[in-house]
Amino acid sequence: MSMRAVQIVFLAAALMPQSGVAQMDDVKTHMLDNGLKVLVQEDHNIPNVAMYFFYRIGSRNERPGITGISHFFEHMMFNGAKKYGPKQFDNTMEKAGGNNNAYTSRDVTVYTDWFPATALELMFDMESDRMRDLAFDPKMIDSERGVVYSERRTSVDNSNFGTLYEQLEAAAFIAHPYHWPVLGWPSDIEAWSMDDLKAHFKTGYAPNNCTLVVVGDTTDAQVMLLARKYLESIPRQDPPAAVRTKEPEQKGERRVLVRKQAQLPLQMFAYHIPDAKSPENAALQVFDTIMTQGQSCRLYKRMVDSEQLAINVNGNQQQSLDPGLFVFTVQPRSGVDPARTETALFEEIAKAQAAPVSAEELRKAKNQLLAANFRQRKTIAGRANLLGTFEVFQGDYRKLFTLEQEIENVSADQVQSVAKKYFMADNRTVGTLLPLEAK
Repeated sequence: MSMRAVQIVFLAAALMPQSGVAQMDDVKTHMLDNGLKVLVQEDHNIPNVAMYFFYRIGSRNERPGITGISHFFEHMMFNGAKKYGPKQFDNTMEKAGGNNNAYTSRDVTVYTDWFPATALELMFDMESDRMRDLAFDPKMIDSERGVVYSERRTSVDNSNFGTLYEQLEAAAFIAHPYHWPVLGWPSDIEAWSMDDLKAHFKTGYAPNNCTLVVVGDTTDAQVMLLARKYLESIPRQDPPAAVRTKEPEQKGERRVLVRKQAQLPLQMFAYHIPDAKSPENAALQVFDTIMTQGQSCRLYKRMVDSEQLAINVNGNQQQSLDPGLFVFTVQPRSGVDPARTETALFEEIAKAQAAPVSAEELRKAKNQLLAANFRQRKTIAGRANLLGTFEVFQGDYRKLFTLEQEIENVSADQVQSVAKKYFMADNRTVGTLLPLEAK
């Protein structure tokens, strides 16, 4: 049997339905009277539950003057409501054996809870409290404003990566709200008013702007009983204003230069790509994997191993509601002129445009993608995040269960096609950070 045949047999066995990896038919969907959508997937392998709240509110729903406000609420949602006061959400959950987190992106704000099944009703009670009656205490707002400002200083102002990435996005997007950073501009963080905060919360955190995903050791009936008891009476609101601005087609390469205290240069190369619903999304994922994922990918083999031009190189294909970016990041080695790493990157892209990838490379990339998807689906937390992500970004959670076939259907010609279509000079923005000493 050939190596390729062995790979295919192994992959097929890995993707067969197994205990602990529930399938599409196991997901139940419901819509509460107030517009909150609920996805439930039972998994009784361990006595735990993952509960994820996907609010369709992020930096794309902001405007100049209130940038960063969505990220601010990620923090404020843990600082007290009517029944559970400041810091009680974390303390109460930890006493019940649970844990939580949250994240804000350009498109969504997501709250993640993991806990023993015995704490399910408690979690519905606490989540409903902050969705319905979040506190707007001026002292707590001022305190948290300082916290998020400090986070911006740490992750942007004092970070070479954060500084360059913020400037890159601001140059790549000139019209669309993706132009401003998720953390917000400093002057806006300082200036949000109480009216700004209350208006943003009212629309962004309304039940009809939320998808709830529950995966774990519970039943569909139990989840819906509690959802109706604790969440259905929360009134719906007008949704956030539609984002109507579309980014105009880029007509030529843009360049950003940042000079900053640093030991080494840093480079980023951004290319405009379609939104997450694009039929070309799977081919772009395969292209990304072939070019940037793992030590056997094309860019690592040439730039890190063979020619030793860079310490590291990676790629990031953004999944977004509106057309976004594919970003290559390169860290040149000490003493290497950034022009050399730039040339090497462009030459490797040109190779992908000039000829289809080999059957072996294509097979390996598909295996990597399918294995990564399978590993994430094995855990209740991973599955809850994937179900919510596909429901929000793809418009249908069921597309998670057709992803394997979509990846399998990608051809070498399709990979070459997306390379030629999107990774053109006129469609890129180049960001370079140079140490001040190089000035």
